[in-house]
Amino acid sequence: MRTFPAYVEWDAETNLYVGTVPGIVGAHTQAVTLDELQKNLKEVLELCLEEQKESLENIPHFVGFQQIELSI
Repeated sequence: MRTFPAYVEWDAETNLYVGTVPGIVGAHTQAVTLDELQKNLKEVLELCLEEQKESLENIPHFVGFQQIELSI
């Protein structure tokens, strides 16, 4: 079993949660609830990894997020 981080945002324009798995091409989705988003992310991640089976060892290792402060 492997764990993948997901970046989640709220899109006020569409009133949807948007999730992305960093480093996995195509691993992004949206949903009305966070529970639905997690289900959708799991499904899309499984599909993306299935397509990239040959190169699973080349998946980038997620390090983390940094917060950048601007005085604007």
